Amino acid sequence: MKKSIFVIAGAGLMLMASCKKQLEEKAFSFLTPTNFYKNATDAQVAINGVFSAMQAQTHYQRTVWLISELSADNLMVPTNSTAERIELSQFKFTPTNAEIGNWWSRSYLMISRANDVIKYVPNINMDAATRNHIVGNARFLRALGYFDLVRNFGDVPLLLRPIETAGDSLLFPTRTAAAEVYKAIIEDLKIAETNCLAESKILAANKGMASSGAASALLGKVYLQRASTPFAEAQDNQNALAALNKVITSKEYALLPKYPDVFDNTQKFSKEQIFSVQFGPVLTGITSNIILRMFYPAGLGGAASFFVYDNYFQNGYSAVDSVRKNWNMANKTNGTTGATVSPFVYKYRDPSYLKGSNNGNVNWIVLRYADVLLMQSEAMNNINPADPAKFAGVDSVRSRAGLKDPTQQLNFTNTVGSDAFIDSLVKDRARELFVEGHRKYDLIRLKRYKQVMQPLGITVQDYQFLLPVPQTERDVNIKLGQNDGYPK
Repeated sequence: MKKSIFVIAGAGLMLMASCKKQLEEKAFSFLTPTNFYKNATDAQVAINGVFSAMQAQTHYQRTVWLISELSADNLMVPTNSTAERIELSQFKFTPTNAEIGNWWSRSYLMISRANDVIKYVPNINMDAATRNHIVGNARFLRALGYFDLVRNFGDVPLLLRPIETAGDSLLFPTRTAAAEVYKAIIEDLKIAETNCLAESKILAANKGMASSGAASALLGKVYLQRASTPFAEAQDNQNALAALNKVITSKEYALLPKYPDVFDNTQKFSKEQIFSVQFGPVLTGITSNIILRMFYPAGLGGAASFFVYDNYFQNGYSAVDSVRKNWNMANKTNGTTGATVSPFVYKYRDPSYLKGSNNGNVNWIVLRYADVLLMQSEAMNNINPADPAKFAGVDSVRSRAGLKDPTQQLNFTNTVGSDAFIDSLVKDRARELFVEGHRKYDLIRLKRYKQVMQPLGITVQDYQFLLPVPQTERDVNIKLGQNDGYPK
């Protein structure tokens, strides 16, 4: 999908507060909603602008795994790392942490651009199916942005239309209860399900846009996450299962035969990948990805900025689970010298990567089919722990990894009771989805956060299940308040 960057005047969410002085210069050429949204090309450029917001280092190129993985049990930083990263790794979250601020502001930038598309594209005279697909994608991305926010901050401002003037009532919003934010996310995803095209119907030029299957997969994840909260609704697990089954029965997606193929850059639009943030070689005009330089050791041309916990490297995978372990992480810099280094993340690879550069041609996978199968098993266990069908999804994922022997498959003999199933699922998700942006949320949802972090010497406090509201935002908007446990 082409990644044209487009920012409509006034689209910067909550950024206008610092720009209220009137400019005296007269603008002779300026894009605004009233003079831009005229045709199908404008609509596509606008939705591309929403996607392009995700490609920044401070969003889905780097900050995504700082927020979701660094405050968990797989990923760690060296002692000479930046203060922001050390804080996240050591659970010393502060309102002034720049990466926490990045996650808030970039999520709202994406939401702001999506709001523009949702408001203005429906009025364009163009092919109805294409128009609906574009608006459905904006709904999907807005839902994803709010899901990223509510899981990390709890109550957040819920803005469902553009901020249009310096005196807009939404310029200094209050925080909306997390329960209401979840309702808005679910509504957006239901609309996206109806309006987005099926994966097989998306034109080659637009591959990378969200499909109806992506909306269903994310909807299932949202229902599951809400089911673990104090404001869960009675049918959340049933609704999650229905959404996930919709993805499965569509036959649009499937597990690839080999685990490494999931991360093969020549198979970016494979049957397993449901939704990914697109990155590519600089020469293609698509933003490249810094992830290889961040994870690789010096011997592979990286900066060795992150490591795998040695305990997880040694004990995270069983001896027979060598396919996933050997693909996901390593402690050898290359096959020539065999020099041993601290364990590092090796699952993201690109033969065209130039050592020491930021030119990785690696997508960030947000949703893939193996995750859907694992969530299906989770939902079924939540609904009826005695249902033997709950093992099917997780056992399919295990089989693809080479764990096909009956003794390596889950059943009621080796996995007795719901808690034992959850204990196993916590490990299965870590092994399959290693450093793909799920770990912290999985541990919270499956109620194993404190238990898993304790052996690493980290006592997770209840208030640390949420991050602090960034101080930069509170300095601009005094109505935001602060989460419990953090400086007011």
